[in-house]
Amino acid sequence: MAQFTNQAQLSYNGSVVNSNIAVGEILEVLSASKTAVMDDYTRNDDVTYVISVVNSSTSPVTGLTVTDDLGGYAFGENTLYPLSYVNGSVRMYINGVLQLAPTVTAGPPLAFSGITLPAGGNLMIIYEAEVTQFAPLDVGGSIVNTATVVGAGLPSTVTVTETVTPEEEPELTITKFIEPVPVTENGTLTYRFIIQNYGNTAAVATDNVAVTDTFDPILNVLTVTLDGTPLALTTEYTYDVTTGVFATVPGVITVPAATYTQDVTTGAWIITPGVTELVVTGTV
Repeated sequence: MAQFTNQAQLSYNGSVVNSNIAVGEILEVLSASKTAVMDDYTRNDDVTYVISVVNSSTSPVTGLTVTDDLGGYAFGENTLYPLSYVNGSVRMYINGVLQLAPTVTAGPPLAFSGITLPAGGNLMIIYEAEVTQFAPLDVGGSIVNTATVVGAGLPSTVTVTETVTPEEEPELTITKFIEPVPVTENGTLTYRFIIQNYGNTAAVATDNVAVTDTFDPILNVLTVTLDGTPLALTTEYTYDVTTGVFATVPGVITVPAATYTQDVTTGAWIITPGVTELVVTGTV
């Protein structure tokens, strides 16, 4: 509901008299809302959005078009888009009944068109957008994207906005290397574990990070180091020489957060993961 005011003037014999300020209201035909199913995201994630539109008038609205700017933001002289429509993902419901998909222009901007919303009816459009290389991932970043709704004969555009933020937690990967290859019988063998954190938050002791492995052939352990610092048997790692089962004690391993820099030319976000190295050396 939009409010407007108006005031008149009366002039006579060189005098001017103002009227009272009259206040009126325009009952908007369409109302809308936009919601992300999850309010955070990670790299390579898909964000599901729901746009709801209600027609409060006694007449249908034809030629309805819903657009989404996909979070576009200015970068130098260009516009970067942190979201990209996932083809084929749209579902459209009118009064709770699944309809044929609207006409889709992937954009950017993304547009759903050719929609008719009956009198007193409600529309729900559900779709997915993929997080692109232009989405900020650091703590404090966000994707703010705006949807607009227009229809034939409507005096104004309905605008709704939704904000999602990067998920604040570690995102770990592990890679294992064997050195040397090949190794001679009774020779020294090294297992090297590289743990990388692509998340914007460090993995700390309370995250209970642990590495487990079953060495085959069984390794007669000589040394275990974490980022070059020796670990102590029993208190920081365990090893069963009869089965080859090795495990670090949960919480001993920590991994720093990733860092993010935006390429000054392309605007793409570059991830430098935090790294921790676990090295186990022994004889076979």
